[in-house]
Amino acid sequence: MIVVVMGVSGSGKTTVAALLAAKLGWRYREGDDLHPGENVEKMRGGTPLTDADRLPWLRKIAEEIDGWRERGEQGVLTCSALKRAYRDIIIGERAGVALAYLKGSHDLIARRMAARHEHFMPTALLESQFATLQEPTSDERPIVMDVGRPPGEIADAIACELEFRSRAVGAASRLRPGPEIP
Repeated sequence: MIVVVMGVSGSGKTTVAALLAAKLGWRYREGDDLHPGENVEKMRGGTPLTDADRLPWLRKIAEEIDGWRERGEQGVLTCSALKRAYRDIIIGERAGVALAYLKGSHDLIARRMAARHEHFMPTALLESQFATLQEPTSDERPIVMDVGRPPGEIADAIACELEFRSRAVGAASRLRPGPEIP
């Protein structure tokens, strides 16, 4: 199982994902660390990224996920994953990859962003993040979490939902009829 923790900048992805990975004993990867330097400088300068800017980054995230899957590793990775097209690149039809969406109001997230320091994403870009955001739809089976809750509670709730889904998949596979035995 791999979990992609998504949401706009300031939604708490890094904090929640690190807590979730620690709780589960899984690998953790901060998706922002995979951004090319040009992207970071663009954002630091207050310029929103284009889809073309994001494409190499999204491919690197997909490669990270594929590497974990090939090695049979479980992990938690952060990625804003604001558009469905982005999620199609990083998750697509990959089995065993879940999406956790950290959802919050513009006002709450703006307050959080204003309070943090040493991050390359300026508060001024929050508008572009919300303008770009396409919330996950039910067919993506997202785990939707309200960011107004404490991060530890959010991580615990995601872990519970993952456990529930894991049990449901196991139960469903046991219910499928096997080959007919003569």
